[in-house]
Amino acid sequence: METLTTILYICACVLLFSLAIAIHEFGHFIVALKLGLRVEAFSIGFGPVLWKRKVNGVEYRLSAIPLGGYVSIPDVDPEGTKALEGGGETDKEARKRIPAWKELLVAVAGPSMNIALAVVVAVVLSLVPGARFGELPARIGAVLPEGPAAAAGIVAGDTVVSVGGRSVKTWTDMQTEVQISGGRPTEFVVSREGEGDLALTVTPVRDELSGALYIMALSVTNESGAASWMPSRNPLKQLAWDAGSIFRVLGGLVNPKEAKATAGALGGPVMIAEGIYASMRRSMWDGLGFLRFLNVNLAVLNLLPIPVLDGGLILFAIIAMVFRRRVPDKVVGTLSMGFMYLLIALMCFLMVKDSMRSWRIHSAKPDAALQAEDVEEDAPNADD
Repeated sequence: METLTTILYICACVLLFSLAIAIHEFGHFIVALKLGLRVEAFSIGFGPVLWKRKVNGVEYRLSAIPLGGYVSIPDVDPEGTKALEGGGETDKEARKRIPAWKELLVAVAGPSMNIALAVVVAVVLSLVPGARFGELPARIGAVLPEGPAAAAGIVAGDTVVSVGGRSVKTWTDMQTEVQISGGRPTEFVVSREGEGDLALTVTPVRDELSGALYIMALSVTNESGAASWMPSRNPLKQLAWDAGSIFRVLGGLVNPKEAKATAGALGGPVMIAEGIYASMRRSMWDGLGFLRFLNVNLAVLNLLPIPVLDGGLILFAIIAMVFRRRVPDKVVGTLSMGFMYLLIALMCFLMVKDSMRSWRIHSAKPDAALQAEDVEEDAPNADD
């Protein structure tokens, strides 16, 4: 029965992830049709085609690399689409020169649909009585002996005000800053009753199994039971949290002092899948909350001015509108192909990295369970 339940949860995760991709590509698809553009194909995934069916002139596809998707619109991005499809010659004679503003609308439509879905989910969640919301304050509930926090002088009852010079309001904010610290000695400003604000230097330690950094301190009890991505019943605050999270990571990537540590903390499709699975196991509402979070992240990332991504197409369209001159198709195609290879290489690296981390954690669980049983036998009356 547990196996069947697990399979059902995995299917639900696949559906949620597919929905985020499909709604994005549907945005491109429907706007292109409304503008009278030629649409050749609508694909979930890219690379070699595994399944296809043609309906009303549009070929619907399921492709081999399930890390994204595309809509083949030759009049908008012929060379870039060929890169996504896995190569092939561009039918240059069949391409029409369309106004740059139409290209811009088609490119913007994908991220816009992700945002629209995120807004709908946020509003729905705000109306569900059973959905759990609440932020966990950055207040220390307990400090583990001989850990980094204890060594720095942090004690139970302290409230973390800032980490590395950045203000934190929640436990999740603090955890994010700890990961971005990269394990370097980092200044923690804590507020302590009767003593005011104190500046303490903490050097986080890295867990060998997960690779995550810890200060070996526990939060106060999370009475709401809410997941970190469910900060408030207010839809605007939900969406603000989603956007703030991704912008913090992007900010870390472009900051020379934080770039290496931030890049090391990044996760790929495997980590996303684990996040969706864990949220669905908690509750259906947490799963929907993660879907909202995922859609906002997809929208922001796709708007980055990188060829192959929507932001690259938007950039090329703006250049055409401002300078009255298009970037040559050959340049677009070369850049798209080059960045596609980089994107695939990055995704493969993250998948291997996340898979190895997941394997280490899950393979260590049986040993941990045996050790726990030994502890219970030796000290049956011990209190956690």
